[in-house]
Amino acid sequence: MVTFSHSLVRIAVWNLAGFNPFNTSLGIPANSERVIHQIEGLALLDAELITLVEVSPIEHINRLAAGLADKGLDYQVKILQQPNGNIHIGFLHKPGVSVTELELIDGSEGNDSGGRQALIADVQVGKFKAKLIAVHLKSGRDRPEQQIRDSQCKIIGAKIAEIRATPGLTQRTILLMGDFNMIPGQDVSNFHHLGGDDMMDFVSCWDLQDRFSHILEKGRANLLDGFAVSRTYSTDYVRGSLRLFPMHWTMNMGREAFKDEVSDHLPFVASFRIF
Repeated sequence: MVTFSHSLVRIAVWNLAGFNPFNTSLGIPANSERVIHQIEGLALLDAELITLVEVSPIEHINRLAAGLADKGLDYQVKILQQPNGNIHIGFLHKPGVSVTELELIDGSEGNDSGGRQALIADVQVGKFKAKLIAVHLKSGRDRPEQQIRDSQCKIIGAKIAEIRATPGLTQRTILLMGDFNMIPGQDVSNFHHLGGDDMMDFVSCWDLQDRFSHILEKGRANLLDGFAVSRTYSTDYVRGSLRLFPMHWTMNMGREAFKDEVSDHLPFVASFRIF
């Protein structure tokens, strides 16, 4: 096990925009410019643990790890096959970060027969221990999509409550992150069911309320992605550290070019104490 010489670990989340509306089995083509750009962006992000959403095809995550290795960055891959469709959730993590006990949360696709199940894993770095739940909830701004998200959030919220009631896990930090497809102030019922008896602090709603993570057409954008930390036993989170990583600017690309050539989402990254 590699030991860390510093007292913090950075945990990031990014939607890779692997969904292809014209061919859902294709995803991101191998050896494409998009792959090259995403490797460059991840190298600049340089987080110790990265949750990746919309991994498609599933082997795309291995392409990213191989490309990062060519740049001298050692990342291990953890991913599970989704039972519905070809859009997956996975993790890249550096040596010294333990990511184990991966499990898809049964039924967390809710009333969406082709939806993604949430992925849960045990994370440990130094003295920091967490249950990380990665999600990719139903997209759409109309009432039917919000109701589907309600069905998904209820299952995930119940899982959070179960962790909180399990002896031996009651003092473990819970991290919840991914593409929520929820807008703060609009999708109130979604946040309510996902938060579960006020157990989760949706720090992205507060720390990033004036920012955007999802790039739309014609200069529009919104904050669809989310990052939450359990309210109790979450002193490991460095308050105020959650940031939207301006990958487009870091890569010297305009926002529209980034959307077309890299992803239509920007990553979040936050810091946690490990000693």
